[in-house]
Formats: sequence, C-alpha cells, structure tokens
Amino acid sequence: MNTQLICLCGSGFNYQECCEPFHSGEKKPTTAVALMRSRYTAYVLRNAVYLQETWDATRRPKLIDFSKEKIDWLRLEIIDIKKGEAKDSKGLVTFKAFYSQEGEMCVMNEISRFTKNNGCWFYLDGVIKSMGKVDVQFNHGKNALCSCGSGKKFKRCCGA
Repeated sequence: MNTQLICLCGSGFNYQECCEPFHSGEKKPTTAVALMRSRYTAYVLRNAVYLQETWDATRRPKLIDFSKEKIDWLRLEIIDIKKGEAKDSKGLVTFKAFYSQEGEMCVMNEISRFTKNNGCWFYLDGVIKSMGKVDVQFNHGKNALCSCGSGKKFKRCCGA
C-alpha cells in the first residue's frame, strides 16, 4: 500500500502517520476512538490479525473470514465519544460506517464499547443501531455530508 495516502479512517492524516503504526505494532492506540479508527481501517484492509489482537479476549471470535464479504467500505464518521480517554478504563464510540454492497450505498450505525486492560485499549462489543441503504437522492441537506465520500459537507463539495 502507498503509505502516503490519506488514512482510510477519515482522520485527515497520512496512513503512515495514523493507523499504520498501530497495525504494525509499533504503537498502541491511547484512546478508544483511536482504536476505533484503526480497527475500521483494518476492516477496510481486511487485516484480520490486527482485528483479533485488538478484540477483548473474553469476546474475541476464533476466526475472522473475509473470503465471502462483498462489501467495499467507503468512509467512517464518528458521531459521539463518551469517555475512552487515556485516563479512562472504558469508552463508548458511536459511529457510522458507509459502504457499498452490490452497487448500493449503505450505512451501519453502531455504538461500540471499549475497555482498557494493562494500559491497552480493546474492542469489547457493539450494538448496531441501524443498517441499510442510504437514500442518496434525499440526503443532500446543505449541512449533510456529501455522498461522494469526500468527507466534506454537501454545500462545500458537489452541491457548490
């Protein structure tokens, strides 16, 4: 992968400076949201090893198999963060993950729980609030995110 590309987590930083140090084991995320972003990027890259390593051992699946997945992850939008800072032991991150499946733009809205053990953050579990197709035609309020995936508001992107 070209490490000069903007990181897939939506932080605005280059992958090399953002999620790659976590994926390589060089660094550990210091907040729940940093772990959330790095796990999203790992899903996009289909990095099952990192996903398992960062899953709480009490909830970790035995296998993550991407072979039958027909999803193209498009972008991550962090909606809310509760706790999950360096000084905390628990955190909640609410997010929307946009994806394409069989040519349809879809979104998954989830609340994820994180826990810190021995100074390291782990994904505990999540509750999917909603999942399904996005009606792109009617999602263009002036302050809505642009459906092109730029991460900009519609009014400053395709709606300009």
